[in-house]
Amino acid sequence: MQTILITGGTGLVGKALVQLLVQKNYQVIILTRNIKNTTAEPNISYALWDINTGSIDVSAVCKADAIIHLAGAGVMDKKWTEEYKKEIETSRTKSAALIINTLKNNVHNVKTLVSASAIGWYGEDTKPNHFFVETDAADKSFLGDVCQLWEQSVEAAMPIGIRVCKLRIGIVLSKNGGAYKEFRSPLKFGVAAILGAGTQMVSWVHIDDLCRQFLYALENEQLQGSYNAVAPVPVNNKVLTLAIAKAVKKSFFIPIHVPTFILKIMMGQRSIEILKSATVSCEKIKISGFTFLYPSINVAIDAVEHV
Repeated sequence: MQTILITGGTGLVGKALVQLLVQKNYQVIILTRNIKNTTAEPNISYALWDINTGSIDVSAVCKADAIIHLAGAGVMDKKWTEEYKKEIETSRTKSAALIINTLKNNVHNVKTLVSASAIGWYGEDTKPNHFFVETDAADKSFLGDVCQLWEQSVEAAMPIGIRVCKLRIGIVLSKNGGAYKEFRSPLKFGVAAILGAGTQMVSWVHIDDLCRQFLYALENEQLQGSYNAVAPVPVNNKVLTLAIAKAVKKSFFIPIHVPTFILKIMMGQRSIEILKSATVSCEKIKISGFTFLYPSINVAIDAVEHV
C-alpha cells in the first residue's frame, strides 16, 4: 500500500481526491495546521505543518511515496487587496518550498510530486476557435504571474530526482462548493444570472474527472510537466448558466444578464477573471491516454445534480 502525502486535503478538491485515493487502496497523510479539528478515518492520518513558521512533520514527509500539492488561499474568497494577493501567491509557493526543502535535507521515499496549477496561466482569447495549449507563455497578469511562480516552486523538486507533474485546473463543477455553487445560487430566486454578455468561454471540468486526472498523473510515470485539467468541450457563460438552470428548475426560471459594470463594482479586480474568455485545450492529456467520464456540459451537470 503506497502512502500519499497531500496538502490542501480539506478543501473542495482535496476532500474528493482523498476519498478516491482511499478507494484505490492508498494510505493518505493530510498535512494540516490543526489536528484537533480532524476525525480519524481508515487509511487517513494527519500531520502538522505551518508555512508561516516553517514547521512541518518531517517523518510524515519522509514516509510518503508521492506528494500531491493542492494548498493555496482561495483566489475568489476575498477582495484582492495587495495583502491578500500576496497571500494567494505565498500560500502556494512557500508551502511547496517547505516540502521540497524537507526532502532535500532528509532521507525519503518520494518519487513523484503532482501539483495543482490553474488555467489562470493563460490570458484572454484573441482569436475565434483558438485553444490555449500547455506550451503557451504565462499571461502578463496577476494570476498569470501567480501560476508561473507556483509551477516554478514545484519544479525545484526535479533536480533531486523527483518526477513533477502540474495540472492547470479549470472551473471545477461540484455541488459541494466552488464556482458551481455561485452559478447555482440565484436559481433559489428563479433567476439564471448570466454574467456580462455571457459570451466569455468557460473551460470547466467535473470534479470526478479532475480527481481521476490527479490519480492518472500519480500512477503514470510517463507524465511529466504541465497538463490542462479541463473537459474537451468548453462552453460560454450563457450556455453554462442556462444548462445549470434547466437541470435545476426545468423551464421555471428567468434569464437575466448581470451588467459588466455591476460585476466590476461588486467584485473589483476579481471581475477580470469572471469576465475573461479563455478557451483551453485538453488534447495533451487525452493523447497520453486519459479518458473523460463527463466530456460534455449537459452530462457533467446532470451528474453534479444527481450525486
